[in-house]
Amino acid sequence: MDDSGLLGSADATGTHRMIPDGRTHSYVVHDASATGGPVISVTQGDIRAIQLAKSALYAGARLLMDKMGVDKVDRVVLAGAFGAHISSKHAMVLGMIPDVPLDKVFSAGNAAGTGARIALCNKKARTDIERIVREIVKVETAIEPKFQEHFVAANAIPHKTDTFEELAKIVSLPAVSFNTGADSGKGGRRRRRRD
Repeated sequence: MDDSGLLGSADATGTHRMIPDGRTHSYVVHDASATGGPVISVTQGDIRAIQLAKSALYAGARLLMDKMGVDKVDRVVLAGAFGAHISSKHAMVLGMIPDVPLDKVFSAGNAAGTGARIALCNKKARTDIERIVREIVKVETAIEPKFQEHFVAANAIPHKTDTFEELAKIVSLPAVSFNTGADSGKGGRRRRRRD
């Protein structure tokens, strides 16, 4: 897969696991078709769905960073079952979370459940929570002027413009492009085939 999320062919990637899938390719994870079983693959559509979700998450984080006037964050706290089970390294490779040293990415577990238990069992904590809730500033991503800009830049893996310097210290991302056509080196657009 290149940084635009495009899956390459078997010839381009050097693996027989890449198979043609319409006008794109899929990566075969498991093939039991010889025995009548299923073929399990990651399709270009699967990659695009991941890109849309991770772009929305990252764009939201970027908007909060803009509101706070910072370009870097000190730490990332992931909440819920999602945050408890995701690999922070792979989340950063995808560009789902802002770039920080991996030892600064934490899981808060079931933060909502824990907060509810604290509020139910501790009157002082409940008072503190009520005060803090009144200080929350809601950021409505749908109406923020820079959301679309952040979202589009976050579609690249890990990101089109943010450098991910901490990630680069531990992971080497391949610099490949599977776009074809005369304009493949000029921004990564593929030409549409005319029939």
